[in-house]
Amino acid sequence: MTTSTQAAVASLRPPHEVLAPADLGGARATRHSFARALVRRAAAEGWRVSLGRADLDGHGRGVVVFDVWAGVHRWSFVAFSQTIKESEREDRVVATSWDVTGALVEGEVDDEYIASLRPQVTRQEEGRADERTLIWTRANRSGRFFDHVVERLADGRQPEPDAFGLSPYLLRSTAFYSNGKFGLADFERFEEGHPFAVPYRAHMLTAWLLRELGFELVERCAAARSGRAALLGGDWRRYFGLGNATGLGMVPYVVNHPEVLDAWVRLRELPLASVTSRLVAPSSPDVARVRVLLDRAVRHLAEQGGTEPTPYTSGSELAERLLPLGDLLDEYAERGTMGGVAVARPWRHLHDVATASGPEVRGLVASVLTELTDDLDDLIDSDLRCREERDVRPRMRCGRLRQVVDTNYAWLAGFDFTDAVQTERFWYSSANNEEPRRAFAGVDPGEAVQHAVDVARAVHSLRSDLARVAAGTSVGEFLLGHPWHRATVARVQSVSELQYAELHANLLAGDFLPLHVQRLQLAVYGMENFNPQSTDWLRVTLFSGAPRVADLADGTADDDWCFVPQPTAAVERTDA
Repeated sequence: MTTSTQAAVASLRPPHEVLAPADLGGARATRHSFARALVRRAAAEGWRVSLGRADLDGHGRGVVVFDVWAGVHRWSFVAFSQTIKESEREDRVVATSWDVTGALVEGEVDDEYIASLRPQVTRQEEGRADERTLIWTRANRSGRFFDHVVERLADGRQPEPDAFGLSPYLLRSTAFYSNGKFGLADFERFEEGHPFAVPYRAHMLTAWLLRELGFELVERCAAARSGRAALLGGDWRRYFGLGNATGLGMVPYVVNHPEVLDAWVRLRELPLASVTSRLVAPSSPDVARVRVLLDRAVRHLAEQGGTEPTPYTSGSELAERLLPLGDLLDEYAERGTMGGVAVARPWRHLHDVATASGPEVRGLVASVLTELTDDLDDLIDSDLRCREERDVRPRMRCGRLRQVVDTNYAWLAGFDFTDAVQTERFWYSSANNEEPRRAFAGVDPGEAVQHAVDVARAVHSLRSDLARVAAGTSVGEFLLGHPWHRATVARVQSVSELQYAELHANLLAGDFLPLHVQRLQLAVYGMENFNPQSTDWLRVTLFSGAPRVADLADGTADDDWCFVPQPTAAVERTDA
């Protein structure tokens, strides 16, 4: 660990700040999010992507194959496209038909192999994969945006800028399956150094190609309608992301995988700590760089207008809150002061001011500042692989276990489990929809098969029982008399050295807001344009503003695509 990295670790924000649900709810994508990391790595290592096959009719129905080369590795993304009724476009697991189904497979594919994939991939949950297949995915066309773009292009024009909401996309993904499910390849085959050894790298490649498929489909459909059809041009080539609608199912994942949560949070917090601990001169080019990024963020947010994405703040309001931070930067560049006070670490001061303005402003500023941490790209990638274990250490003394609980779970003092509000809910999987749901305890059926997401209550109960035994009692002896605590003890012991392993939240509470946790997870993936539809689910986009796959070949696949602006002018015709 370098000296600068050691300094960053010493400056990490404490868990009670980072893992508070309200702070999680301000998370934004950063340069270290999975989507950004995939495109950056592909460009740096000279990956090549080409359209190997596009057998499509005038409605965009048929087979499309993208070929991918990454050094000695080769993959094919095979997509089966059809058109279904709007009433059939169901985002849930129980859907049986989709506009697009696809598979990322190892190696080259021929007609015979594609024919063998079709009956399996198009059935999704009812199909079975072979050992070459890494990812299965599916997606639907946007009922609002897809046809609009086709019509405009067919008329020789670009899309109308005001036609799109907070989450602009052409296709919206509804699942990415991998790692053994349905017989898909086990990711343990990817040893260190393999492009897919980094978690979620294969998923991000599939998502990037799925987004590219959306562009291909609208342009092919437009060309079939008119001999004067245009291609997407200018800023429109990058504007649309891949849509996604995300619900409650994500939340139990990070509860059940605390080591993963710790790695994901460190992906965000270590770069932030690194940049805020740096000494920066007023004349540093980084000052000008941050000013440019703040201006871009202000424009991006202002374009979102005054629509309130409850419980979050409108884009126009957030833009207003960022303006004073730009003034502070101008002052620092001119006089070396911020608010009239001389500062040596301007990024720490800027972040502190942003924190005082609320979690969403803090998250925006953290995202901007993290753009300066390109020196940490490799370190962040290497830290994402984690080992998950749940073994009881029976020889530990109960006094020591109490100390661990008191130290790592001090946040439990904020919950009174004698208050009915704190145990108002339970989580279960719907038999009809096969998805996690929340229900009311003592009212709704399903408590007998509820999910074990009650970490806060379980550790609180463990602490109470530990207080009744002698400090010298071994954990093994304790569990002989209290076997119901075994899973909780194993969890507490296993994650005791991890700083960010536990959400500081009670998922059973009536006032728990799942959106905050979902937003952290989505930001780690690289998703943006958060548009909540209820307390439990939201719409987002992935890769909005990202390079197209063709940009890899011509060297324009840059890594500077955060806070993408909305295209402003409708170019009347673009033939290239």
